[in-house]
Amino acid sequence: QVQLVESGGGLVQAGGSLRLSCAASGIIFRLNAMGWYRQAPGKQRELVAAITSGGSTNYADSVKGRFTISRDNAKNTVYLQMNSLKPEDTAVYYCNLETITWSAARNNYWGQGTQVTVSS
Repeated sequence: QVQLVESGGGLVQAGGSLRLSCAASGIIFRLNAMGWYRQAPGKQRELVAAITSGGSTNYADSVKGRFTISRDNAKNTVYLQMNSLKPEDTAVYYCNLETITWSAARNNYWGQGTQVTVSS
């Protein structure tokens, strides 16, 4: 089993920055894609940013140029650097990752979520 522990959320003023971290632990043969999603009250969960095992990234249009996703494979950790935060970025942020087992099976895991609140 794989466990994900998120950290770094909090309250920040508009224009400020936060850095989210998500560390995976457990039996991990190989990490595949990793990503961050968010869910605001009354809205569906949406993809914020993703990064492949090779380091290719993609971002939601709403965060392009402000957020940066990165990963440290040695630490099984994915990060989300969030700059120029806006009130509309307020949401619970969830990390997500896919692992590949020794038998080539793919498993998907979610973090517990961390609250990000941006005040105007």
